[in-house]
Amino acid sequence: MALSRQWMPSPCYSSRGGSKVRLIVVHTSEGAQSIASLGNWFANANNQVSSHTGIDNASSTVIAEYVKRDQKAWTSANANPVATQTELCTPSGAAQGWSAATWNSKTNMLAACSAWIAEEAAAFGIPIVKLTPQQAQGGSAGVCGHGDLGSWGGGHTDPGPNFPWSSVIAAAKGGSAVGPTPPAPTPAPPAPGKGPAWPYGPNDYLGQPSSDPLCHSGYYGGADQTNVRTWQTQMKARGWNIATDGMYGPSSQSICQQFQAEKGLSVDGLCGPSTWSASWSAPVT
Repeated sequence: MALSRQWMPSPCYSSRGGSKVRLIVVHTSEGAQSIASLGNWFANANNQVSSHTGIDNASSTVIAEYVKRDQKAWTSANANPVATQTELCTPSGAAQGWSAATWNSKTNMLAACSAWIAEEAAAFGIPIVKLTPQQAQGGSAGVCGHGDLGSWGGGHTDPGPNFPWSSVIAAAKGGSAVGPTPPAPTPAPPAPGKGPAWPYGPNDYLGQPSSDPLCHSGYYGGADQTNVRTWQTQMKARGWNIATDGMYGPSSQSICQQFQAEKGLSVDGLCGPSTWSASWSAPVT
């Protein structure tokens, strides 16, 4: 069954200049959470941005069309002439913050995305294969995320590391039989146990960048980044929605505070020896 495309024209487009379309690119809107609100943004010529289509989680068969296929949308810098592009309507931070489980809960959005990929692939004769960043930037034809385009495509990271490419591509290859993607099974939380030894002195802590010599933020690389990532990875395994980038920023501090309050620890948002130990030994609740 073909997608129903609601026409919401954007004035922000231009000619492809004869370029052959070889990329099917998936983006996240990082703000607009419906195809209508995204359409309102793209309709403003002053914003100087657009995409060919938009997809939200309201329907698995209805999407918005803002720019026609034969025109160039303005959303991925140098890649625009060779790309057909869609925006998945998501809140700000989805590209880095959404877990695989959250993505898989957006069954209508993912089903429509798969159907859109199938339709674009058929229209342009593009193979339904997931490209690596090197392939996407090097001239290959296929499907990729905005982040796969690197600085050539504007230097973005969407749709993020947890986007379910395998299931979306598999469904797209099914053509008109595309249906909602089933939720991924939720892994069992880690059992309480003894974790790695606290890697610093008794008064040191993981925290946001500070001039305090006892603070280890991970922002300057080295062992500190490794240790911050070790703690973030454990918190992610416990079920917290946390990036494992090795840098102790505002999100890590907020999660630390919530965890400390939950476990009856001193709530300061700093991961010291006690909080570190509890991250492995305390029951998952």
